[in-house]
Amino acid sequence: MKTLLFLACFCAATLYAAPQMPYDEAADAKADVKRTLAEAKASNMPVLVIFGANWCEDCRALDKALKTGKNAELVNREFKVVKVDVGRFDKNLDVAEAYGNPIKKGIPGAVVLSPDSKVLYITKLGELADARHMSETGIYDFFHAITQKTKAK
Repeated sequence: MKTLLFLACFCAATLYAAPQMPYDEAADAKADVKRTLAEAKASNMPVLVIFGANWCEDCRALDKALKTGKNAELVNREFKVVKVDVGRFDKNLDVAEAYGNPIKKGIPGAVVLSPDSKVLYITKLGELADARHMSETGIYDFFHAITQKTKAK
């Protein structure tokens, strides 16, 4: 009985201590994008759609980088953000395709949409697919440049 109780506590502690994964694998991506576009329209902000997967180290690195410091400030100030899980390139591919297939050269991929759903920017060359090796400044510069490009449109 003590062994069973120990195992139950160990499993619970392991699950509690496990890092949160950035992509909701059970999410309805189309509904999430639609909801975020509605929020964007109300606030007149562009939408940053980030395509990725929990198994992808670069996707997790990008997610972590966008949650801290000046990257978080920039992204929160400039965009409404929605994340779309692509699984092992077997989920939500129709959503990616609808916006020009930003994951063709790797994940994570990103699209910036106007509040009325027009594509303002798309990663076409795998620009973020090596996010784990990008510095905080490199990620900031990338998204700062996107904000400048999308504001000009």
